[in-house]
Amino acid sequence: MGTALAPVFAPETLDFEALVHRHQAMVFSIALRFLQDRSAAEELAQDVFLQLHRHLPAMQSADHVTFWLRRVTTHRCIDYRRRRRFNFLRLESVPEPSAAVSVCDPLLSRRLRALIGRLPAPARMAVILRYQEDLTPEEIARVLDRPVATVKSQLQRSLKTLKEKLGKMVPHA
Repeated sequence: MGTALAPVFAPETLDFEALVHRHQAMVFSIALRFLQDRSAAEELAQDVFLQLHRHLPAMQSADHVTFWLRRVTTHRCIDYRRRRRFNFLRLESVPEPSAAVSVCDPLLSRRLRALIGRLPAPARMAVILRYQEDLTPEEIARVLDRPVATVKSQLQRSLKTLKEKLGKMVPHA
């Protein structure tokens, strides 16, 4: 009779309350940046943590929990947007600013967030995961279940579009 090996990681040792405390800012922040609606982001974050509670026994490690939360949050955000059928303007259709904006403009970051909010859903999530969560393109590809080349292309196109739009808002030195 063979002996069973003890698992390397025991999911029952995970403290759900500690996991919520550790990851709530990340989950909420991803949802808020993507949905741009505080109450929707709060609701979505609660749903994600309820789903984590149900799936906690399947978690294999602390890193698995983090990966799982990013992936579920990402997909729930995209699904939420699809269900709500928001009528976002395409970034290309946003009117150009009528006056130049000062380089020291305190509203510049707000404008950048608004421009990011107008990116198509998959590109917007890639930008959020790259620049807010500091994930590599390879990690983003795993979270979004897409080829790395697709993620890199989305990031390049998004950055080019954002630079063009911001370049017209900020006077050149």
